[in-house]
Amino acid sequence: MLAQKFLIEGVSKRFTTERGAVAALDGVSLDVRAGEVVCLVGASGCGKSTLLDIMAGLTRPDAGKVVADGRNVEGPGRQRLVMFQESALFPWLDVFGNVMFGLKLRPDLTNKERRDKAAHYLELVGLSGFVHANVHELSGGMKQRAALARALAPDPEVLLMDEPFAALDAITRAQLYGDIQRIWRETGKTIVFVTHDVREAACLGDRVLLMSPRPGRISREFHVPLGRPRDINSVEVASFATKIADALHGTIAEHGQAA
Repeated sequence: MLAQKFLIEGVSKRFTTERGAVAALDGVSLDVRAGEVVCLVGASGCGKSTLLDIMAGLTRPDAGKVVADGRNVEGPGRQRLVMFQESALFPWLDVFGNVMFGLKLRPDLTNKERRDKAAHYLELVGLSGFVHANVHELSGGMKQRAALARALAPDPEVLLMDEPFAALDAITRAQLYGDIQRIWRETGKTIVFVTHDVREAACLGDRVLLMSPRPGRISREFHVPLGRPRDINSVEVASFATKIADALHGTIAEHGQAA
């Protein structure tokens, strides 16, 4: 059995709003094994992103604990990097400069080693021909590829991805699904991927964890029995995504909420 990268036990989180306290998560428990791709799926507002932030150490839970490689997560760490829906690239730096900026997390490297790593990961994501391009010259998909290279370059053990392709068109997303699977195969990274798209989850995940509407809990677990690489437009992916969608709609109906 692969070693655990994450063990989450009884995690709960509430936020205070103008309308009072809102329970985002309630007693969430799950594990993520090394080298695994786990997708978190659920209706909007079910606490998926909150759970990812807690795993990253960006948010502290009110109860429960998060353990990464046997150590309690008390804050952000270099071994866990987050990729958000927005690329968050620095517009005053070119593509290469953005990836080099991420490598500031590796003070153990020489400048030449950083430059070599930046070049390697830009080639890995298909941007070797755009090293000196300005951010405003990139398409949405290219920006996300650059953000992915920046996240990969410090060589984290875990990538935490919060709907990174949601704003992209269908053709670009399909290309990036292939890229993610290829990069996962080449690097062996552990990936936790938040999405509300059941087909995206069926395409990318080894396991899909379905979260109930607020307060978020893990309501179902799906082991995806499909080989890789997977095509988002294949009949097999669509068929398995239907099973997840049926369970999602059942969970929403049970809680009396709309997606």
